[in-house]
Amino acid sequence: MKRHGTRRPAGVLLALTAACGLLLTGCSGDDGGGAQKSDASYGGGSHDMPPPPAPEGSNRFEGGEREGEQESREVAPEPDYLSTFALDVDTASYGYARRTLDEGRLPDPSTVRPEEFVNSFRQDYPRPDGDGFTVTVDGARTDEEDWSLVRVGLATRTAEADGERPPAALTFVIDISGSMGEPGRLDLAQEALGTMTDRLRDDDSVALVTFSGEAETVLPMTRLDGNRDEIHDAIDGLEPTDSTNLGAGVETGYEAAVEGLRESATNRVVLVSDALANTGETEADAILERIAESRREHGITLFGVGVGSDYGDALMERLADRGDGHTVYVSDEEDAREVFCEELPRNIELTARDAKTQVAFDPATVAEFRLVGYDNRRVADEDFRDDRVDGGEVGPGHTVTALYAVRTRPGAGGHLATATVRWLDPDSRTPHEETGDLETDGLEESVWRARPRLTVTATAAYFADALRSPGHRDSALPGAPGLGELSERAGSLAARTEDADVRELAEAIRTANRLD
Repeated sequence: MKRHGTRRPAGVLLALTAACGLLLTGCSGDDGGGAQKSDASYGGGSHDMPPPPAPEGSNRFEGGEREGEQESREVAPEPDYLSTFALDVDTASYGYARRTLDEGRLPDPSTVRPEEFVNSFRQDYPRPDGDGFTVTVDGARTDEEDWSLVRVGLATRTAEADGERPPAALTFVIDISGSMGEPGRLDLAQEALGTMTDRLRDDDSVALVTFSGEAETVLPMTRLDGNRDEIHDAIDGLEPTDSTNLGAGVETGYEAAVEGLRESATNRVVLVSDALANTGETEADAILERIAESRREHGITLFGVGVGSDYGDALMERLADRGDGHTVYVSDEEDAREVFCEELPRNIELTARDAKTQVAFDPATVAEFRLVGYDNRRVADEDFRDDRVDGGEVGPGHTVTALYAVRTRPGAGGHLATATVRWLDPDSRTPHEETGDLETDGLEESVWRARPRLTVTATAAYFADALRSPGHRDSALPGAPGLGELSERAGSLAARTEDADVRELAEAIRTANRLD
């Protein structure tokens, strides 16, 4: 199996881009959950492209529509060989599924987002020397004839040592509603925030906003230097009260962030909540509309931290997507320490804004394809180079993985796909691109004998696919094993990788198989 690294845009992609223009099914525009045009234009423009002739023998993968499925269950219509989506580094869906399984319940299929399962695991992609991305495209055969899984992997540079990053101005918006009084919610957040306060640098700043029925700024933006005791006191004094006015909390949080805005620092709002909004504004779009100017003018991003066995997954994910940020889910003390004490301080800065990926499949070798997940991150193909269209925000130390189910034409050989990532420099808003390629001979290995990290990706995707299927009777992914077989393969993979995260995945699959 060959892995193809990065190269600059050239020949094949430009030819396909000039030839393709119709939209991928489920990717045309925004149905209320996809990427939309942002408020500010940074230049660029859309590209109108005529469609190529329809290939012979193209049809759809017969997976069937099931509860909880959206556009990702469809294959592109015949004339279209482009797939475009905004980058997403969320992992909350996988964390919440594990928590639910630990409690002896199968997760609601509507809360299972395959891309967040896939992106929860360490990858083996090379990293760039500076800002931007590397692009890795590889794949392997499934057990179903002519069907393969193709992995598109993006990686940013390694996070700087703590002393080398820019200072941070973090506004914590903490849910203190009655539901947060349950063990593993507010108490978990307080302990982790206290530890994080000790680890942040002297030139970092924090503000603290709480919300229940109303919102209150408990601590204005305060430098850590000489003020750690005051910050600890504010954190320790948090107590749960009554209802959840999440909208007021977010709005007040952004007001505090703007008031304490620091130039040349990373300004971010960190929302910690079970997202069970029941008072005031409860719709993500309306909440974010009220703070749109702060987001647009000051570039303040939103980082969502979900907690609790009862969790408003859909609201938190939508807030983070529209707030130019991402979400994680914290289920225990170990998770909380990793998120607040390691991940957040280390990955405070941004290396890319409005990042989008477009994959061009070669109609000479590809009969049909389907992107796994990213249902509400789809972007119209012609908007790929329109830099007014919102993408995803990515920081240092991140990897982003997208998986495609691809049916190749029998006997066809040669070029299979070209993946391009486009992003804006966080400071200058200058656009940049990198690309990577895959040939058909890169699909010779079985997915179960492929590079370990590719097999981990496939296993996570198959697991998510099974959880999205009531009764697990059908599969939208080719070559999907049953949960029993997948559990055995995951166990072998855990031993092969000696990776604690993969061991946890294997245990989660075993639990799901037992509960099924």
